[in-house]
Amino acid sequence: MATKTQQTTKYPGVYIDENNNYFYQSEFGIDRITGKRIRKKGRKDSQGKPFASAFEANKELTRLKREYHKINSYSNYKMTYEQFMNEVYIPFYRTEVEESTFAVKHRILERIRDRFGTISLRSITIEDVQYFRTWLLTSEEGGGTGYSQSYASLVFGAFRQSLDKAVEMQYLEYNISKKVRAIPKGKSVIPYWTKQEFEKILQQIYVGDFYEHLNFVMLWVYYMTGVRVNEGTALHWNDINIEKKSIRVHHMLIIKNRQDWKRNSYTKTEDGKRIIAIDDDTVKVLTEWRTKQFEYGLGNDNDFVFSYDGLPMIKSTISRIIDRYAKFAGVEKIQAKGLRHSHASYLINEFNVSVLVLSQRMGHSGPDITLKHYAHMWSGADTAIADAMTGNIEIKTAERTKIKFNGNQALNKSNAQR
Repeated sequence: MATKTQQTTKYPGVYIDENNNYFYQSEFGIDRITGKRIRKKGRKDSQGKPFASAFEANKELTRLKREYHKINSYSNYKMTYEQFMNEVYIPFYRTEVEESTFAVKHRILERIRDRFGTISLRSITIEDVQYFRTWLLTSEEGGGTGYSQSYASLVFGAFRQSLDKAVEMQYLEYNISKKVRAIPKGKSVIPYWTKQEFEKILQQIYVGDFYEHLNFVMLWVYYMTGVRVNEGTALHWNDINIEKKSIRVHHMLIIKNRQDWKRNSYTKTEDGKRIIAIDDDTVKVLTEWRTKQFEYGLGNDNDFVFSYDGLPMIKSTISRIIDRYAKFAGVEKIQAKGLRHSHASYLINEFNVSVLVLSQRMGHSGPDITLKHYAHMWSGADTAIADAMTGNIEIKTAERTKIKFNGNQALNKSNAQR
């Protein structure tokens, strides 16, 4: 710590410089938020007077260390859950995940923070945790959140992770939430449109209107490609290859509103970057839409495909479009991401697509992820195989038994009576 021009003294952390002046220089500990070492150096006492001896410098250093540890120990001990979330966990979490993930999870973390509020971090009890769990799983009519089980599981899991961090930071000795049973994820079945339902939707759209034409194109492309919502909104025309009949999915749109957005050059996962083959009908739909956009000064290579004014579409607008036409068609409303599930269902039920092909098309990291989400959709997909098996094996049994019974008398008697 000291340089060659500095001399040590009998007091650790106290030195004499080349001008025979005394000073202290020492580490006080580790900043629990940044993880960096806290170092302090000084040449004067609390009154602003230069140290006259090594003893005085050591006295001041000892006072500062005692004060530092007292203050930090007290503040950590009294820290509320709200302070911990605002000052430690939420800032930490933001640096650990993608911006799009933080945008989704931030509100969840704030809800958890507000639920526990000013309760001391060290005062959270098993009862508090159990009440929180029950609240997450209770209907709104019963005074709870009204969350689905899968969403309640997500929120409760985020709470447990926050306390894991508190233990790691040594604010807590153990994670009290792990003494309460976790909320099982359960099966989250996302509603989707069948082929027949989608055809009813299309019948409600008037493509003679520019904005409705955009609605048609969006719904069609999402249904026929299975791209994620923010992958679709990020599409530029230079991602569309009409000649090769393909769409390049290499971007995702991080959007707060139509004026505040960012087009990232990556997808949700590394495997999400892919080229999707498109059918002739989709080629025709996109070609006609680009021609229409040209009339409005749009449709250039770096323009958004899903746009009527040069700005990107946002998820809430897409949801309203889905709700509008679902009501007109008399079919079930679905979420925007339900269009992705609709595509998977369409390929499985109409073309019995293989798991591997669907996995690549959906941008999954592997077939296991595809099966996790869509295995239930293959029920009945093996009907053709079952039909083909009928009569394939000739059923011809023996005319008499070739077994000699010499053990079980009951069986012998039964055999003899035949």
